[in-house]
Amino acid sequence: LLWRARRSSRFVAITGTNGKSTTTALVAHVLAAAGFEVAAGGNIGTPALDLPALGARGVYVLEMSSYQLEITPTAAYDVAVLLNISPDHLDRHGGMDGYVAAKRLIFRGQGEGDVAVVGVDDGPCRRIRADLAARGAQRVVAISAYDGAAGGVFAGGHWLVDDLDRLSRPVADLSRARALPGAHNGQNAAAAYAVARALGVPGETAAKALLDFPGLAHRQELVGAAEGVRFVNDSKATNADAAARALESYDNIFWIAGGIAKEGGIAPLAPLFPRIARAFLIGQAAPDFARTLEGRVPYALCGTLEAALDAAHRAARVAARKPAVVLLSPACASFDQFKNFEARGDAFRALVRARLGAGAEARP
Repeated sequence: LLWRARRSSRFVAITGTNGKSTTTALVAHVLAAAGFEVAAGGNIGTPALDLPALGARGVYVLEMSSYQLEITPTAAYDVAVLLNISPDHLDRHGGMDGYVAAKRLIFRGQGEGDVAVVGVDDGPCRRIRADLAARGAQRVVAISAYDGAAGGVFAGGHWLVDDLDRLSRPVADLSRARALPGAHNGQNAAAAYAVARALGVPGETAAKALLDFPGLAHRQELVGAAEGVRFVNDSKATNADAAARALESYDNIFWIAGGIAKEGGIAPLAPLFPRIARAFLIGQAAPDFARTLEGRVPYALCGTLEAALDAAHRAARVAARKPAVVLLSPACASFDQFKNFEARGDAFRALVRARLGAGAEARP
């Protein structure tokens, strides 16, 4: 309905298992900095039908879940973004094949003059990108958190690299983007840059805007720091893949995890266990997580978020001879103890600030 009513405006749609909300907000931020009239919504914040009317220079930036893609068969997007695909919502889609098919629907209405921006850091997305390129219905731009996006945009080390013209030009030092830590945010930045360039934004303008993005709550949100210990709220990490993105971003981690686990638990995180100094387990998943960690990562069964934070804070202060991070990245849904991930993150933020008081600093 929104698409049919606002045909004079342009539409950007963003989907993926992880990173949708950050990338949606980041695209909106970059386009606004470039002078576009922008409205962002969909699965994040304001429902699409409640967004304001925009003019001919307006751009709607929509976060789309797999469910929303299934129920909008006539939508067509000037730029469609698929960030990544990993197992999630498999019960709803009848397995991985159904989930991948639902995500691919974001490209179904595209044609000549449209742009598909596709991550190439996982197998399902690589296959989708190759198939789209072979069909040739729209222009296809690859993005990567690493260096595997020839002819696209990728993060090479801490630099964002524009290879759209095959010249591999470094355009932004992502180490200066305080709200975009970790390799996964390299992919988010690559996506936002690719979208902006597809809509005619000069590369220099897009790159500059990336660096002053303020970030989103509950997504590696730094909520306080004191005595060599940082406190990071990553409550949005409701599955192991999302938690991996946070664990990859830090060392000497005092990890708060648990809740209602997704299929597979935290076993896929084993390669990142050396980064974890100690784990503090909460909620329904705590006993299962303890079995996975046994003999590999020291852990404590804490029960509640408050108890876990207090124990993690004590342990981190003792270990603060080198910088330490108390990280809430649960790898679980929150519904056993909280209304949603936002409530869990809000509780963590409030608990941290109550304990740190005036000594808390929300900066790296």
